[in-house]
Amino acid sequence: MVSQPMAEHGDRRWALILGASSGFGEATALELARRGFDICGVHLDRRAGMAHVEEITRAIRAEDRDALFFNVNAADHDKRCHVLDALAARIAEDGGGSVHVLMHSLAFGSLSPLIGGGDGTRFATAAQLTMTLEVMAQSLVYWVQDALARGLLVRGSRVLAMTSAGASRVWPNYGVVSAAKAALESYVRQLAVELGTTGVTVNAIRAGVTDTPALRKIPGGEWMTQQAAARNPSGRLTATTDVAQVIAMLAGPESQWITGTVIGVDGGEDLVA
Repeated sequence: MVSQPMAEHGDRRWALILGASSGFGEATALELARRGFDICGVHLDRRAGMAHVEEITRAIRAEDRDALFFNVNAADHDKRCHVLDALAARIAEDGGGSVHVLMHSLAFGSLSPLIGGGDGTRFATAAQLTMTLEVMAQSLVYWVQDALARGLLVRGSRVLAMTSAGASRVWPNYGVVSAAKAALESYVRQLAVELGTTGVTVNAIRAGVTDTPALRKIPGGEWMTQQAAARNPSGRLTATTDVAQVIAMLAGPESQWITGTVIGVDGGEDLVA
């Protein structure tokens, strides 16, 4: 855990970001900190990655915001409870506040094909299918359930989950993750309806092809970036900051009537075959 002191007391707005040490999660943490949010980040990094995590927390602290980071497995029940209990305690110590943004940006799953090839390629196992669904989809439900149980999500809170065009398309070796993303979008719809009267909104963000550490792990990722850059009407790839700015916009009260949907943030990429 990396913790920085509170800047000042009062009714604070927190962003709880799952997958905060890189990609969309990192960009959103920095953008929301600039806009006055305290950041609770959950990430899973080896020792070599911790220096970058420290850079992120210093940048948040430079905005005079609190940075409460946990290096744990976000799909682990006990770790999830520990993070939420610690965050609830911090908010209580501060005299009030809530989780105004809960962002689910976990990119950890199997990239094995469903059917092995004649070249000896191994197919996805039952354990890999279960793990990918648990981390990339079902964990969203658990975090929302437990945050609600602790009173951390209130009227006006925003739950946002990162999906991809791969939820409805076939890409090489993406089948296991594709199924998880499709399930994630289904959970978003269901949560939005069940939380409708509470004033908590739930949406999925479908980013265009973005050069992130997660994309670089996908076989053929380099080809995907080249193709996306060539066909995007905007003439470039989606950037993590594009997504962060949209999430910051959705955090405002004007977005209260947007819930249960998939929001494309891709510069028109999905319109072009």
